[in-house]
Amino acid sequence: MAANDTIADMLTRIRNANLARHQTTKVPATRMTRSIARVLREEGFINDFEEMDEGVKRNLVISLKYKGKNRQPLITALKRVSKPGLRVYSNRKDLPRVLGGIGIAIISTSSGIMTDREARRQNVGGEVLCYVW
Repeated sequence: MAANDTIADMLTRIRNANLARHQTTKVPATRMTRSIARVLREEGFINDFEEMDEGVKRNLVISLKYKGKNRQPLITALKRVSKPGLRVYSNRKDLPRVLGGIGIAIISTSSGIMTDREARRQNVGGEVLCYVW
């Protein structure tokens, strides 16, 4: 793979695994994917994630969460907002609300990766990475 958008790649892998009702999915481990997985876990969108060494490569194994007996994925949608070709920044006053607060926006701030709610609480803005609901 060429120099690509690791975040978009991660979101796509989670989206595909969800559609196929997989229990887990693998994502290449970077500091960014680790932080996003941490936020998703804190917000209850995924069960957990762990890091696996496979030779040179490190992967995050993300275990997905479903609800009900027909296993509806908890994550209905993942949407990449800021892309490498078009960055989207938001100051603390204009932080987006996803579906009136049902979903979360994951923001990359100077104090780390966090949800829009957390960024509002800490009074920081940053790059709007993606929406999850």
